[in-house]
Amino acid sequence: MQKWRRESVLDVYNLALAMLLFASPWLFAGSKGVPALDVWASSAAIAAISLAAIFAFASWEEWATLALAIWLVVSPWVLGFTHTSAMHFCVGIGAAVAFMAILELLLLYDASTTESESVDGRESPNH
Repeated sequence: MQKWRRESVLDVYNLALAMLLFASPWLFAGSKGVPALDVWASSAAIAAISLAAIFAFASWEEWATLALAIWLVVSPWVLGFTHTSAMHFCVGIGAAVAFMAILELLLLYDASTTESESVDGRESPNH
């Protein structure tokens, strides 16, 4: 079994945000049609990738999550549902998911550079 990574908590947060986003057409927005389909499809994809990242991590998963988050932010303009409550949920949750994906990518980059410096025999300035 894979060891729990400290960054996995960010994937758990993304999973929680995806579940909130999935429920938002019923809970808050009352959206139907294209906005609801966009929210459901995007949140299902984010949830699936977050679960995969928790159980079998690969760095491509964070890039895919970031791409989906960017899609969530721009989709109201692309699909034509600006100035709706669905737009606010897409932009807000998309920005939060993007932040966590970027944070995890930065943590992975930091860990890999620290690891390579210790392999080279140089001491990291953070230690």
